[in-house]
Amino acid sequence: MTVYIALLRGINVGGKNIIKMADLKQVFESIGLYEVKTYIQSGNVVFKSDETEDILCNKIENEIEAVFGISTKVILRNSTELEKIILNCPFSKEEIAEAETLSKVESLYVALLKHNPLKEKIEYIDVYRNESDRYQVIGREVYLLFHNSIRNSKLANNLHKLNVPTTMRNWKTLSKLSVLAKNIDE
Repeated sequence: MTVYIALLRGINVGGKNIIKMADLKQVFESIGLYEVKTYIQSGNVVFKSDETEDILCNKIENEIEAVFGISTKVILRNSTELEKIILNCPFSKEEIAEAETLSKVESLYVALLKHNPLKEKIEYIDVYRNESDRYQVIGREVYLLFHNSIRNSKLANNLHKLNVPTTMRNWKTLSKLSVLAKNIDE
């Protein structure tokens, strides 16, 4: 069986699309997924399944809409992919430390995409790259390093121009999800 990490877009953000994690866990179990664990309130679920990514995404999205009346996109990565995301961080420890020194909040994020963005779409967001907001696209991930808050970032606010379903997580959350995935895999 494969260990997957489901990242739900727009769940429990700003008082909208509220889903209790215990209820979300039950939904995942009800559609035949195994060893389901949730992490924090923003829609992160680790589980095991023999099904493919496409089948799982459709199944989970349809069940969430049926049970909660919420239309959301689900981005999946398996545990090996998540580990590679963490190992392939394009920013040096020094760059990250500098950004963290300047910022009072999280600095390192990854936008996880449903599929690879088209090259011409990446050019649409390139105009928002500057000394404070940096990014690098590697496959289906956009690594983001903010020297100020993500909230005021024009880069973060324009990722939709990639025209790919996307959800974003900070580095600490991804690291914790990787540990959870490894624990389920054992």
